[in-house]
Amino acid sequence: MTAPFRCGFVAVVGRPNVGKSTLTNALIGSKISIVSRKAQTTRHRIHGVLTRDNEQFVFVDTPGFQTRHGGAMNRMMNRVVTQALAEVDVTVHVVEAGKWSAGDEQLLPLLPKGGNTILVVNKVDALKSKNDMFAYVSKIMALHPYSAVVPVSALRGIQLENLLQEIAARLPESEPMFEVDTLTDRPMRFIAAELIREKIFRLVGDELPYGCTVIIEQWDENESGARIAACVVVERETHKPILLGTGGAHMKRIASEARQDMVKLLEKPVFLDVYIKVRKGWSDRESALRELGYE
Repeated sequence: MTAPFRCGFVAVVGRPNVGKSTLTNALIGSKISIVSRKAQTTRHRIHGVLTRDNEQFVFVDTPGFQTRHGGAMNRMMNRVVTQALAEVDVTVHVVEAGKWSAGDEQLLPLLPKGGNTILVVNKVDALKSKNDMFAYVSKIMALHPYSAVVPVSALRGIQLENLLQEIAARLPESEPMFEVDTLTDRPMRFIAAELIREKIFRLVGDELPYGCTVIIEQWDENESGARIAACVVVERETHKPILLGTGGAHMKRIASEARQDMVKLLEKPVFLDVYIKVRKGWSDRESALRELGYE
């Protein structure tokens, strides 16, 4: 007898910097969510799709839940997390092995109380002994009725198949929502903008505040290649020299590395032009956030 097909939405949630985007990308097998060591990298709710013989997982990679609620950006990101938790079939709560903070604690009341919440302990390779793991997990399990615990290393691919099996067992029986070869419901323009933002955070993340986003202003594509113009929006004039670097070296590297990723993504030559605009205070105004494509 053929096993029934299962399909559903899976929220990947957790405080900033626990490895949610790395985990989502590793499970799907493709970079649909940008990865950086800097917290708050993910700002949007991104759907990534993995289809197997009898299952289709629609992963919702959310921003890290923010414990500082002062700005419009933080309020928007927390709203995205809350909405995602209300709309999914399975919740994956990601924590970092051996670490527990106020950010982890404050997310607990938002987690569903039913039997479809899985605790994922990421970066298990950082713990020295099984006794450390047992004590750490026991403390968290006493705080919330998780239905399963799966220790993983998203970066090293440890236990990812076990996690997929635990998720699949909790998905509802349903026909697939997407075609077999679909990786994300986000358009290529969005992914391209995210790739540029990833390079910015990786290269100048320690120097550049969070008031930085990327807008694709031109996208001309045909069989022979793509011509893309991207605008990096910053909040202050003082941010421009940080992005440019000496003699424009930073911006050249950002554009070069992003273009290489886009070539792999589109499987054709790409001409990429990246420039900078200043828009004061955009990240603290909800109207500006909506204009720039934030949910």
